[in-house]
Order: sequence, then C-alpha cells, then structure tokens
Amino acid sequence: MVDFKYYTPTEVVFGKDSESRLAEMVRKYGGNKVLIHYGGGSVVRSGLLDFVKSQLDAAGIPWVELGGVVPNPRLSLARKGIELCRKEGVDFLLAVGGGSVIDSTKVIGYGLNYDGDVWDIYDGKYAPKACTPLGVVLTIPAAGSEMSDSAVITKDEGMVKRGFSSNLCRPRFAIMNPVRTFTLPPYQTAAGVTDMMMHTMERYFSHEDDMLITDAVAEALMRTVKQCGEQVLADPENYQLRAQIMWAGSLAHNDLTGCGTVSDFATHGIEHELSATYGATHGAGLAAIWPHWAEYVLAENPTRFAQFAVNVLGVPNDFKSPERTARAGIAAMVDFYHRIGMPANLPELIGRPATEAEIAEMAFKATQGKKITLGNLKKLDYDDVVAIYRMANKA
Repeated sequence: MVDFKYYTPTEVVFGKDSESRLAEMVRKYGGNKVLIHYGGGSVVRSGLLDFVKSQLDAAGIPWVELGGVVPNPRLSLARKGIELCRKEGVDFLLAVGGGSVIDSTKVIGYGLNYDGDVWDIYDGKYAPKACTPLGVVLTIPAAGSEMSDSAVITKDEGMVKRGFSSNLCRPRFAIMNPVRTFTLPPYQTAAGVTDMMMHTMERYFSHEDDMLITDAVAEALMRTVKQCGEQVLADPENYQLRAQIMWAGSLAHNDLTGCGTVSDFATHGIEHELSATYGATHGAGLAAIWPHWAEYVLAENPTRFAQFAVNVLGVPNDFKSPERTARAGIAAMVDFYHRIGMPANLPELIGRPATEAEIAEMAFKATQGKKITLGNLKKLDYDDVVAIYRMANKA
C-alpha cells in the first residue's frame, strides 16, 4: 500500500428532476455570468438545453452559449470559448453533456487563467495556477469527468490527443438525472460501461495489491457495472439500472478505487491515439486494446489478473496456475465486450487492420516522440507500444 491523499470536492445532486436545482447551485458557487457549453444533438432535441436556459433566466443569471463540442473534443473550440468568455465577462462555466463537453469546459477554465496558449499546459510548458469554477449537468455516464481531476483535449494540428490532471479543474457540482440517459444509443451505452470499468481497472492492476478495502470497493463496482451494463441494453428505460451505471461512472474516476495503489493508465494512453487517428469512440478503443495490453504485461503480476478473473468475472480459480486463471479471465473479458457490442481488436474497431505506418505514428505520438513511457505495472516504451498495437491488429 502507498500513502495517498483523497480529495473529491464535487457536490453531487442526484436523482429525478435534479436539474431543477441548477440555478441554486450556480449561485451557491459564485456564478454571476455563465457560459453554457454543450455539444448538440440530443441535448437540443430533448429540450434539456432550453430547460437549462430557462432555469438561469428565471433566477436572473445572465448567460452566453457555445455549442459544437464533438467526441474527442478539439482545442480549436476551447480556444473560441476562452475568447468568448473574456469578451463577455463570464465567471462560471456550465458543461451540459458528457465527458467530451466537460473536458472542453475544463480546458476553457484553464485558459481563462493563463495569458498564453492553453496548449502549453498539455505540452508541459506551463503549470496552471487556477481554473475558472465550473459545474456539470451530466447526460452521458462514461468518462467520470464530472468528478475527476482530468481533462483530455485534441490539438487540431496533427490530431495530437493528450490529457492533463489537476485538482484545480474538479467541478464544483454535478447534477445527475438517470432519466436523461434513457435514450442513449446501445453502442454509446456499451462504450460508456467499458470506459467506466476501465477507469477502475487502470487503478486495480498494480504491484501494490495489499489495499484490501480498495480492492473490495473496486471489485464490487466493476461487477455492478458489468451486470447492469448487460441488463440495461435489454431494458434501456430501467431507472434502477441507469442509476447504478451513472453513479458508478463517477465513483470509478473520482480516485476512490485507486486509494493506496499505483495507477497504470497505459491502456488509456495507447487508446488516445486510436481516437485521434480514426475518430474511434473512446470506450470502444479501450476494449480493442485492453486484452492485448493484458496479455503483454500479464507476467508482471499474474496473481492480480487471476484475482480479477475470479472476483470480477466469475472465472473458476485454477489454484495450480494463477496464469491459467488469468488468461481465462482475459478471454472472459473479450466475451463480455462482444456480448455488449464492443470490439476486441483493431480490425473490429476500424473495419480493417491498421497499417505499419499508422502503428509507428501512433506509438510515436503516444510516447511523445519516444520521450516518455506509459503505465506503471510495466513501463512501456515506444517498442512496447508498437508490440501491443501489433497484437491488437490481429483479428
């Protein structure tokens, strides 16, 4: 077990009609003029965006809006948001949507407190000192950004996707109404389930495996998400199932399931390049990479993988061989991905094998020009990342 700090300042308003407390929460956290940041599509069609505006209007809180956030959010739109907020005197940011919208909002919050280009933060040239306060009306449970310290953005030039983590950007509040997730398409629901499970798996696979209470919480969360994720695809308007998934998404990435462990997050780093290169849905990309990462690093801690197989996936324990149990667990995870409509390799994700040139470029970007390694269970350099992409490239 390693020493740790656990900091989760986000106030959660959870349940049916929770959006009715929006203006109250904005006022509570000092909002006098608000940027409403969103993507489009369902937020507009469902009437949620108009409801948000009406709530602010009724409370006498002025607002401006910026839509157009896309999956794998772009730096160019965040830069527009920074300019708009400065021009309009915005002092509070409101993300209405899922992880991409929330991450874009966080980037705007950083940029409003820095005179240079906000990409400097992601390029390691500047350490942020502040982030403009933000709140969230969550519509897509997946990324956990509504309670996390992380924000991922893609630079349009060269399609470079990077993440940055700091407690400065944790939202002041998160409004979560599971009813708002009833109409999520099955693929998006499954990708979200995959992402939230992976947030815990990235913390779970560690050499520090003696934090029993953290393990128990992590395993219960992963079992619940797996079970409810499969069930909700057959019963998409089941409030109980949607509520479990929505809350689990927040708990999976607010650091609770990593207390006392050393997180890995290599799968996320490898996947980011799939999203940037092919426009792949993040959760689907994680599913395409994880089994192959697991095979590649299994020898680092086979008993950990065996524990996951037994306690999370229900694989019978082969007490004579942790490695056999572990490999059965990886196969069981692939079966789960296929049952919920997720890919388990690159050809299934992008419809063809990746080229060697694409693999080399993605590995180069993932390791920032061969300058960094990914992960902690096994530190992966450029050649390791290439090897994992190649393993994932086989149908």
